[in-house]
Amino acid sequence: MNLQALFGLDGRVALVSGASSGIGLHLAKTLAGAGAAVALAARRTDRLDAAVAELVAAGHRACAVPLDVTRSETIGPAFDAAESALGGGIGILVNNAGILYAGRFVDQDEAEVSRVLDTNLKGAFLVAQTAARRMARAGGGAIINVASTAGLRAAGFLSSYAASKAALIQLTRVMALELAGKGVRVNAVCPGNIETDMHQTFRDGGLEETLLKRIPQRRFGQPADLDGAVLLLASDAGRYMTGTAIPVDGGQTLSWM
Repeated sequence: MNLQALFGLDGRVALVSGASSGIGLHLAKTLAGAGAAVALAARRTDRLDAAVAELVAAGHRACAVPLDVTRSETIGPAFDAAESALGGGIGILVNNAGILYAGRFVDQDEAEVSRVLDTNLKGAFLVAQTAARRMARAGGGAIINVASTAGLRAAGFLSSYAASKAALIQLTRVMALELAGKGVRVNAVCPGNIETDMHQTFRDGGLEETLLKRIPQRRFGQPADLDGAVLLLASDAGRYMTGTAIPVDGGQTLSWM
């Protein structure tokens, strides 16, 4: 068995939302390294220009497209622009755009709740819906929703974030059920505490030491720790997988602490 071909993405076209930093930016580079042509999508494309230039200089096919997942009118044009620039239909979506609010449930105001749910759930829904329609017409594809271990277990001070990610995991399952007959696989990865800009919220709140004690591997994750799961779900190696939610968390979801 040729494992390189099994996990490779040569000839595939991918779009990664929320690709201006953190997990999204890293995974866009990972998909490109596996052979995919990649559209990096974010609200401001100027934040993507350096990454696209780096990928192109390394011999990869990449482009930047504007996408604000909270504005539905930007989603279709983002897919159109990506497919035009990369010369093919989007066959892989990494549905990554998301925001975090950390604070007490009783203190969170309505505007903040709406902002989190509109981005993490409604935005993810609409982007996945656009991808699914196009993939179904093309005969198949792979959608990877970036959820969180906060959607798998209760975590204090993350009420709206945890609710959005739990809903995204359930949405993943429903999508997988409905789209299996169209050749579209839908799975989720559930990162634990990954050291990105978003992780700074916990650092600023003095919560790092407490969080670390809850991780059996006793370390925070790095974006590269997600590569194996994402490449599995995006490639033919995961061709018989749909409706799964894979924790990548150093064992945190196993901990009772």
